Amino acid sequence: MRVLIVGSGGREHALAWALHSRGGATLFCTPGNPGIATVADCIPCDISDTGAVVAAAEHLSTDLVMIGPEAPLAAGLVDALSARGLRAFGPTRAASELEASKVFMKTLCARYEIPTAPFRVFDDGEAAAAYVRRAARPLAVKADGLCAGKGVVVAGSADEGVAAVETLMLRRRFGDAGARIVVEEVLPGRELSVFAVTDGVDLVPLIAARDYKRLGDGDRGPNTGGMGAVAPAPGVPDGVLDRIVDEILAPALWAMAQEGRTYRGVLFAGVMLAPDGPRVLEFNVRFGDPEAQALLPLLETSLLEIADAVLAGHVSRLALRWRAETAVCVALCAAGYPDRPRAGDVIERLDAAPGDDRTLVFHAGTAVRDGRLVTAGGRVLNVVGTGGSVGEARSRAYGMAARIDFAGKTLRRDIGIGWHPVMTETAQAVEEVSR
Repeated sequence: MRVLIVGSGGREHALAWALHSRGGATLFCTPGNPGIATVADCIPCDISDTGAVVAAAEHLSTDLVMIGPEAPLAAGLVDALSARGLRAFGPTRAASELEASKVFMKTLCARYEIPTAPFRVFDDGEAAAAYVRRAARPLAVKADGLCAGKGVVVAGSADEGVAAVETLMLRRRFGDAGARIVVEEVLPGRELSVFAVTDGVDLVPLIAARDYKRLGDGDRGPNTGGMGAVAPAPGVPDGVLDRIVDEILAPALWAMAQEGRTYRGVLFAGVMLAPDGPRVLEFNVRFGDPEAQALLPLLETSLLEIADAVLAGHVSRLALRWRAETAVCVALCAAGYPDRPRAGDVIERLDAAPGDDRTLVFHAGTAVRDGRLVTAGGRVLNVVGTGGSVGEARSRAYGMAARIDFAGKTLRRDIGIGWHPVMTETAQAVEEVSR
C-alpha cells in the first residue's frame, strides 16, 4: 500500500514510524522533515495549497492519505481528495469546524448538553475586556480560530484577562482567528487527553494521555503547543474513561451527525476531571501533538488496519492492541520558544540514540543546512522512552534528552511526574474562589 502523510512535525514523524514499523507500507510525506526522510520519501509541497497536495497524491498513485495537522483538514483537504476518488483519513471541512471554531464547539456543547464550562462569546474587544474586568475571577480566554495550540490564555486575574483580550482581539496576534473569542470559567481539576477513532457511527477509544502545555516545570509560564506527554495518563480513577465516552465523545459524535456533519477519523477531547465530573475543554480533529508521540509507540495495531476500519465503516469490529507499558515524551525546544524560537543552531550527538524501539527520537522542527542538522522550529525534537513503569520510561527519555545537544536547548524536567503538587498561581486562585 502506498501512503502519503501530510505534515512536517513530530506527530507526522511518529505516524511515519508507526506505519513503517507496523504496517509495511510504501511511505511518502509532504513536506516531511529530515527524520521522516529516514523512513519515507519526502515531497516538497506547500500543504496550505490544497490543490497541490491533491496533485501530489494523484501523481504518487496513493492508496491512502493520512493528514496530521488541523489546518489542512479545516481547509477541506479530505473533501478535495475524496472528490478525486482518493482515500483520506480524517474529517471533512464541515466536521473539522469542531476544532476550527471554538465558538462552534461551545455552542454545539450547549445545544446538545455535552458537559463543558460556562462561557460567553464576544466579537467586540471592548465588551469582552469590560466583562473580564467585572468578573474579577480566573477565566480562560480563547481565540475562536486555529492558533497552533497557542490561542488560549488562562488568566488568574482581571489584568491578565484584559491583556489576553487585547492580544487576541485588538492586536490580532493570530490574525482573524482572534476576531471572535470565547471567555469561559476556569474549572479546577486534572486535565486529560482522550482519543477515539470513529467511522461516524461507532467509536473505539484509545488509551488516555496527559499533555504538559505550559513552558516551565510545575505548569508555570506561557501555554505552548505541548512540552511533553505521558501515556497511559497516570492516576485516572476507574470508570472515568467510560464516563468520558458516554457523556462526551459519543454525544459529540451524535450531535455532529444531527448537524449534518458526520465525523470520521480521530476525535480528540481535551477533558478536565472536575469535582462534579468530566467536562470537555476542547475538541481536536486529529491526533494530538505531542500525545501521538507517546501513544503510537504503545499501539500494536497497524494504523492501516485502523484507517481501513474507519473508511469502510467497520469500527465496531476493531479491537485495538496495546503494549502493557508506559511512554514518556519530552519535547526539546529552541531558545526563545514559544514566542520567538531561534533557528539555525546545530544539533549534535543525535546519533547517540540507542537504535531500539524503547528510546525513540521524533523530529519536530529540524532542517539540514550545509550538511548539518539544525533547529528549524519551536519544538525541535521529541524524545520518547518506554518501559514497564513511568520511572523506567522517564529514565530512558531523559537519558537520551541529556545526550542530545544544541545551543539554547529548552525542556521541562517534570514530564510524567504525577499531577504537579506545586500549584500554579492560576490554580491557587481557582482553589480560593471554589472555597
